[in-house]
Amino acid sequence: MAEAGPLDDSFPQKPVREEKPGGGEKPAGGEKPGRGERPGRGESAGRGAKAVREEPVAGERLSRRSLRDETLLVLALSLGASGVSALISFIGSVTRPGGLKDQAATLNASAAPGRPWLDLAWQLFGITTALVPVALVAHFLLREGRSLRTLGFDRGRPWPDLGRGAVVAAIIGSTGIAFYLAARGLGFNLTVVPEALPEVWWKYPVLILSAVQNSVLEEVIVVGYLLRRLDQLGWSPGASLAASSVLRGSYHLYQGIGGFIGNMVMGVVFVYLYRRWGRVGPLVVAHSLLDIGAFVGYALLAGKVDWLPTA
Repeated sequence: MAEAGPLDDSFPQKPVREEKPGGGEKPAGGEKPGRGERPGRGESAGRGAKAVREEPVAGERLSRRSLRDETLLVLALSLGASGVSALISFIGSVTRPGGLKDQAATLNASAAPGRPWLDLAWQLFGITTALVPVALVAHFLLREGRSLRTLGFDRGRPWPDLGRGAVVAAIIGSTGIAFYLAARGLGFNLTVVPEALPEVWWKYPVLILSAVQNSVLEEVIVVGYLLRRLDQLGWSPGASLAASSVLRGSYHLYQGIGGFIGNMVMGVVFVYLYRRWGRVGPLVVAHSLLDIGAFVGYALLAGKVDWLPTA
């Protein structure tokens, strides 16, 4: 992880030199502009004034305050706001008559029932706009001379990423289902309905796209980007792990206490693996496989097996 060095928001400046008509060089501004001429860009019209041209360095070095404000803004536009929304939803659920397991939390619902083409347009719009914070993170990284590759989100190691991600998904997926069923049975969780889309041709492609979108958004921002910024701000590894994990749990609180605890534990595992591997790629693969399994699996099995709760 790169660390923030001495902080200076300004760029270095170099004097511009210009050639005299007869050859040789002299500092710009040393000659008075001829008749009908205007001083060139970056030059001063006054006699004896030195002209300078700003040249940005390869990576801008940001102040601690800029790093802090940038991080808060990214979270406020993405998963931090989702955490607040989930908290409000959870308060509404626990204050509603009846138990949590008698209520449902629906993830992928129809946006325009009975109008499949309009519904598809809304689904694709939602998936696309949800990834804007990731583009914003990429922009901020470019500003410091880095890219998403710095976080390990690239195609540089496809097979190791796929292999590691598949193993992680298999382990977390099996334990996650058991934990969810237990939490719901004890009344700590709502009934999660992973999808409630109509039976149309685009149903399964949209569910897969939704799963990938969730994965990219969460792992890039909550793991790669957030840990990098907290490292640059001087947070200890333990504090960064706690912040990332609690944030992940917070925006799943709409599912209930079980959703909060289960995803927080998953966050601890993912932060550990990211520190070990230095890449979010395997985590994106694992998360995608988990969500695809949940969304598509529910669509195929709901109402056909006794052990899977439905709303």
